[in-house]
Amino acid sequence: MELQSDFDIKEACGVFGIFSPKEEDVASSIYYGLCSLQHRGQESCGIAVCDTKGPKGNMNAHKGMGLVSEVFKEEILENLHGNLGIGHVRYSTTGAATLSNAQPLVLNYIKGTLALAHNGNLVNTQDLRCELEKTGAIFHTTTDSEVIAYCIARERVNTHNVEEAILHTAKKIRGAYGLVIASPRKLIGVRDPLGLKPLCLGRRDTSYIIASESCALSAIGAEFIRDIRPGEIITITADGITSNCQLCQETHAHCIFEYIYFARLDSTLDGINIYDARIRAGAALAAAYPEDADLVTGVPDSGIPAAKGYSEASGIPFALAFYKNSYVGRTFIKPTQKERELSVRLKLNVLEPVVRGKRIILVDDSIVRGTTIANLIRMLKNAGAKSVHVRVSSPPFLYPCYFGTDIPSNKQLIASSHTADEICAMIGADSLGYMNTQNLQSMAGNLPLCKACFDSHYPMDITGHTADNKQ
Repeated sequence: MELQSDFDIKEACGVFGIFSPKEEDVASSIYYGLCSLQHRGQESCGIAVCDTKGPKGNMNAHKGMGLVSEVFKEEILENLHGNLGIGHVRYSTTGAATLSNAQPLVLNYIKGTLALAHNGNLVNTQDLRCELEKTGAIFHTTTDSEVIAYCIARERVNTHNVEEAILHTAKKIRGAYGLVIASPRKLIGVRDPLGLKPLCLGRRDTSYIIASESCALSAIGAEFIRDIRPGEIITITADGITSNCQLCQETHAHCIFEYIYFARLDSTLDGINIYDARIRAGAALAAAYPEDADLVTGVPDSGIPAAKGYSEASGIPFALAFYKNSYVGRTFIKPTQKERELSVRLKLNVLEPVVRGKRIILVDDSIVRGTTIANLIRMLKNAGAKSVHVRVSSPPFLYPCYFGTDIPSNKQLIASSHTADEICAMIGADSLGYMNTQNLQSMAGNLPLCKACFDSHYPMDITGHTADNKQ
């Protein structure tokens, strides 16, 4: 991912839930789980907990804008008591970047309390929202997550239990979702039938955990049990685990960008190790776009594994060409393009002895607008690089995503209006090679993928849903 472009691609969020029947306070475990999922969202975060032995309706929540370590201080965690809880980190794809849209959402309704955290994006939000508003619903956020929560609450009035209400709701909603839901006595995980969004199950002693990625399990010393199946609703109570697979289907479409960029290197999603997937991507690039060069390097951090794969497959030595300053703040908040460009220099600096006089292959996982990669090429050449050949481990972005990947409009996507040769000239590269769409499958083995942002083959009907719905 090109660093700090003014049009970075953003993923919706990460979710985490834990139920500890030994009545341990779980807030600190949720905190560490969310810290490990911070890469999935840096805008806001929240934790909601309850005591399953206490009175129903004792849900206690805290949310805030910023990173997990900024929002949750020790004294706040110490006041979040409960052995059941869920957490969320967010970067908005639907709904404005405001505290009111931070999650988990907590509802108090006629049947009690409900807390919900959502990763993904629905494609029929507007229809559902209008239907609810006509029957008196008053919305306090602009997110599709609140629509899901209200649907569950409405269904619960006429069902025997919350699982049945969730099943009825899941039959109504369309799109991508990984949900963790806390009712006063239950932790529930729900994954969309196509498997667009990841969700997994883990265990630590007698506690069970549901999380967006397996790295969150490792962070709290839990073992990975399995991925939650696409379409599965899993319920965890003091009596154990139950599974409902009524919505499971044979057709799946896992988001390719989890493997290209979103997921953390140490995660495994649906049987595919992320590090290995990105190594394979680099190897595919080396086969498709060979180049006579002296060294291969990657754009920190996301381009480095693919660069390593390119190096191994080509036999060209791998080296780090940039020093990354990890102590610089989040530069995407800079208000002007000039300040953004300065932020790149503050965050990355070229290691001149490494690149001087060398022909360099520079690997990144995507080019969105092209501004940042152009700056990096200029920095390398100013440091004495003879040539810079860019290789990209994803195809050109050409189409919008409706499932939770906040890809800019076509006007802002450089590849939508320029050929590869034109882009190569614009960014100042000596050559440019994108991953071929047909080679994407090499990253994820036989896993069925959603590649619609590259080839426009959407895995479901998106009629009536436009990118303009995203705020």
